[in-house]
Amino acid sequence: MYQKMIRPKANSSLFFLFKILIIYLIFFLKSFAIEAKTEDNFIVLGNDSAPVKIKIFSSLTCPHCASFHIEVVPEIVKNYVSSGSVQLIFIDFPLDQAAFNASKLLNCVDQKKQIEFLDIIYEDQAKWTGGANLNEINNNLKKIVKNLGVDSDQFNTCLNNEVISDKILNGRIEAQKKYSINSTPTIVINEEKFNKNGNFKNIKKKIDKLI
Repeated sequence: MYQKMIRPKANSSLFFLFKILIIYLIFFLKSFAIEAKTEDNFIVLGNDSAPVKIKIFSSLTCPHCASFHIEVVPEIVKNYVSSGSVQLIFIDFPLDQAAFNASKLLNCVDQKKQIEFLDIIYEDQAKWTGGANLNEINNNLKKIVKNLGVDSDQFNTCLNNEVISDKILNGRIEAQKKYSINSTPTIVINEEKFNKNGNFKNIKKKIDKLI
């Protein structure tokens, strides 16, 4: 049902997983001295005072994540976020290099346009991921972000930004460590991993029990 975490296909995917391993080792060595702040700089919809906080760990190339974002998120927003009962927190958990690049671009788009970027990325996922190789996929992404105010120079700078890269990978490692994530999307409701089918009906039942 969900997209599995490891998909070792192309060389770019192997390189991506190798980079995660290196970052993980560095993170492990530092973890005794530094506590990661897993909720910093994520896209958030809803009030901080909402009694129910839902974390959505997604990979931007994951078809199931796209379905969740398109079909389930709007229902949660309409029924619970708008009333102040739920806060949604969108967190990057890239599964491959293409998703990793898209996540980096998400961090470079103007904050007011980030949710729009997510909407476009998921709605047009089949189009922009349809490139024959990573260069073609990056060119597809370049067209998307150009319409959101990121020009060609900013695009290249963003993809090579080590601060953003490390933030995403460290967040991924911390999430894996804390919630034992092995597929996407993974839903965490009030710090409890949601293990049922992630349709609106099941999530609604869980929310209603908490409010």
